[in-house]
Amino acid sequence: MENTYIYKQQKKLRCGYTTGTCAAAASMAAAAMLLGEEAVEQVSVETPGGVRFLLSVEEIRRASGWVSCAVRKDGGDDPDVTHGMQICARVGVAPPEPETPGGWYEYENGGLTLKIKGGVGIGLVTKAGLSCEVGKHAINPVPRDMIFKHVERVCTGRDFAGTLWIVIFAPEGEARALDTFNSRLGIRGGISILGTTGIVEPMSEAALLATIRLDIRQQAAGGPGTLVLTPGNYGETFVRERLGLDLDRAVKCSNYIGASIDMAVEEGIREVLLVGHAGKLVKVAAGIMNTHSSVADGRMEILAAHGAACGAGPELVEQILESITVDQALEYMEQVPGLGQAVMDRVIRRMDGCLRRRAGKAMKIEAVVFTNARGLLGRTKGADGLIEKIKAGG
Repeated sequence: MENTYIYKQQKKLRCGYTTGTCAAAASMAAAAMLLGEEAVEQVSVETPGGVRFLLSVEEIRRASGWVSCAVRKDGGDDPDVTHGMQICARVGVAPPEPETPGGWYEYENGGLTLKIKGGVGIGLVTKAGLSCEVGKHAINPVPRDMIFKHVERVCTGRDFAGTLWIVIFAPEGEARALDTFNSRLGIRGGISILGTTGIVEPMSEAALLATIRLDIRQQAAGGPGTLVLTPGNYGETFVRERLGLDLDRAVKCSNYIGASIDMAVEEGIREVLLVGHAGKLVKVAAGIMNTHSSVADGRMEILAAHGAACGAGPELVEQILESITVDQALEYMEQVPGLGQAVMDRVIRRMDGCLRRRAGKAMKIEAVVFTNARGLLGRTKGADGLIEKIKAGG
């Protein structure tokens, strides 16, 4: 593998690559061997994050009409539960027999059709509300697109037209999944194939907090005293595409919302616009300022409590509590006209109070809350004014 590094606090840290990158690499290699190459020892994968990895191929197996192989997951200097495990792909000209459970994801372009599903060790989605359909395997949208893109490239290079059937599997997946939140999310029987950038950046807490502080300090030194805080990639996309703000003014704070507010105050920032997905920011309405799921969740309990306060009956409250995502909870609330918006208005008022208490009198803070499926869910009273001020360079 060609190593990729980042620097945090003057330390050189090696990046890893996601299970999605592994799946794309294994699929590409298997497709190449199926369509004529003798043996593929390494494969070059381009990630959405702009980094290209040269990955080693293992466990090559061939039979009539199909080839399988594996790529080993590497978490870099921030290994997680999937570090070191094999992510495998079987690519064939026909579906495997006997057929495994779960539906197929499909891609068509001209005369080419590609179908993807999970096999052994890849979790099956059993509850609504995730980015994968119920009854299909937990192969998230970005990894699916990576697999389709890389296999299509192989097919185009070999003038192949027809259908290929791709099964992603992980021999250790079911055992490793016991140390994840998958069962709680309704993903049964294995791991998820994940990744939004294809890259795993080392994120030790001390290094990450130091990086956040440095970013805030640079904004304070070079800017007009206003700052956009966002927990992650989804927030950055919303800031740029929906709010029309320059990401040069933004700092990614990960799950450390409270600590980032503290640092903004300490570095002399006068105004902060916090923009985040409701899956993170709903927690802030209960005073949860580190939104990592290993620290605290409470999203559905918060929504259920506010739902009950807005008139939701016991059955609906129970449905909210059983929801997997905020979007799913809001969908249940649609049974009562206007309830979802009333609940979000209450949540945002409570969130506003928690944020203001944390910031104190020295700094103004406003918030914008969204989900990918529903777009803008709400904002604090002064958010629109602060957005316009930031656009104007203030």
